[in-house]
Amino acid sequence: MQSWQSWIPLIPESASTFSWKVDALYFYLSGVTLFFSLLISATLIFFVIRYRRRTPYEIPRPIAGSHKLETLWTVIPFLIAMTMFGWGARLYFEQYKPPANAVEIYVVGKQWMWKLQHATGQREINELHVPVGRKIKLIMTSEDVIHDFFVPAFRTKADVVPGRYTTIWFEATKPGKYHLLCAEYCGMNHSGMTGSVYVMEPREFDNWLSGNAGNASPAAAGRELFQTLGCASCHGANGEGGRGPTLAGLLGRQTPLEGGQSIKADEAYIRESILNPQAKIVAGFPPIMPTFQGQVTEDQLVQLVAFIKSLSGGGATAPAGAAPASSPLPSSRASGSPTENVH
Repeated sequence: MQSWQSWIPLIPESASTFSWKVDALYFYLSGVTLFFSLLISATLIFFVIRYRRRTPYEIPRPIAGSHKLETLWTVIPFLIAMTMFGWGARLYFEQYKPPANAVEIYVVGKQWMWKLQHATGQREINELHVPVGRKIKLIMTSEDVIHDFFVPAFRTKADVVPGRYTTIWFEATKPGKYHLLCAEYCGMNHSGMTGSVYVMEPREFDNWLSGNAGNASPAAAGRELFQTLGCASCHGANGEGGRGPTLAGLLGRQTPLEGGQSIKADEAYIRESILNPQAKIVAGFPPIMPTFQGQVTEDQLVQLVAFIKSLSGGGATAPAGAAPASSPLPSSRASGSPTENVH
């Protein structure tokens, strides 16, 4: 892949385990397009010359259709199109299905900056520090309009949408500094919504983490917010409080709902239950939870989600040697929980 980049202009550097696969598909699509463009152009020129009218009164010989030829030029393009579809679909699902052992980093986009927070608490703006050779999972949302998180060198690109979470992952292969862009027009300063991704050797990255450990982790900050909002009055560690289901072991569990339906509890479900608790009522619990729409910010939502995930053993994976993200679920206290319908 590096040899291609040495003589093909405008090709970004390849710096992830996924980038060469995207490049291979890109060159396959380009090659097929170029081949058929030349073939059709050459055939067109040949037919113009070979079957031109030679005299003013020439009457061309009737030509009957060929079922074999028509079948051939239908089946071959169909098979080629299916290889493109199958190859592209495989790469799509590979990139948008993060591995279970990936290190989680939370991303919030807003006009016109990227706010990022590591599982161990370090915050960054328009910069992202990651270690080489470790799988990184980005959990992203937007505070205002649609953005798009794009790192050309990683061939990593995903929309960041307000009101929902999107995830994507990558594994960097080369230390260095790489461009971070917003690839979705998001307002007047869209072109200025840029940043950098710093890929570091693991030991250097661990030193960077230890030197920037002043902030609480998202899960720890979420635990404090959980207490401040009085969530434990309805969501104790073992369901004490009685008005809301327990949150321990929630993430990834099939949750029964009123009406006989069920849903798999993920980040999006937890977020919706905080902002729109009447949307999905857990079976066996009354719909008494108030909405917290407009009362918690996107950053605080990320913290609450991270804390609830940590109760399930599915919290953000931290680098080796990092401090625990949070302590166990606090006991019951003041009323007014933002997660009474989460199950």
